[in-house]
Amino acid sequence: QAQLTESGGALVQTGGTLRLSCAASGASFGSYPMAWFRRAPGKAREFVAAIDWAGQATSYGESVAGRFFIGRASGKTTISLQMNNLAPEDTAVYYCASDENWGRLVAGIGGIWGQGTQVTVSS
Repeated sequence: QAQLTESGGALVQTGGTLRLSCAASGASFGSYPMAWFRRAPGKAREFVAAIDWAGQATSYGESVAGRFFIGRASGKTTISLQMNNLAPEDTAVYYCASDENWGRLVAGIGGIWGQGTQVTVSS
């Protein structure tokens, strides 16, 4: 059974750093793009970052570009999200997702989703 498991969420102070990980199992995730999304309290789900199967092509949401960095070794089924200079508005549950189709993945349509990991940034 395909499964994505996030880890690394924590409480950090403003300006701090945090690294999230997502491990995939049970499917051909090594050849699929993977992504991070987040949902803040009372807000819609937001695209954070995506990476292709080779770990070469990436895409970032406007609110995190330049501060967050997604990583993946080529063909590997684990991705990371390095989050720098965190701010209170980054507080959210962060979800990992994967889909064989890049466009569908970035749009947050369908695919496989993890259960999420909580990131809280204190001011």
